[in-house]
Amino acid sequence: MHIEGAFLPGIGVHKDISLTSSRRIGVVDRRDGTVDLIVGKPGDPDVAGRILLSASEAALLAALLGAPQLVARPQDDCRDIHAVAIRHVPIHRGSTYDGQRLSQTRMRARAKASIVAVIRAGQVIPSPGPDLVFTTGDVLVIVGTADGVTTAVRILTHG
Repeated sequence: MHIEGAFLPGIGVHKDISLTSSRRIGVVDRRDGTVDLIVGKPGDPDVAGRILLSASEAALLAALLGAPQLVARPQDDCRDIHAVAIRHVPIHRGSTYDGQRLSQTRMRARAKASIVAVIRAGQVIPSPGPDLVFTTGDVLVIVGTADGVTTAVRILTHG
């Protein structure tokens, strides 16, 4: 697949790819932080469908698209270890932990679970250090026992 891009003066940047199914999909990354997700046909400049995403929605979508690749192998490798659970938890605007450091969660002590990675704007931050500051749109990858992961999700979503 080939990524095509174009600078759109006063608007932002357009990038798209042609898919094998005679479709193209792309994004317009706007200067105001919003993103248009677009669908069309290769070689046809008209857009068949468009979804406007906020910056945090775009970050979550990027994380969702990247997340399966991040955890596919660990889940395959751990499929016979029933005591291991893996969950993804987004940091939403207004969350207790938005703007807080990883160390402030005290996750291992409180939940017996670990935050093993952070997915930020589609990029994976593996083994984040205690000084990493969470931000709206981050998706935390949590590993632990089923009970530990459930507790971690409760802590991250309810404080």
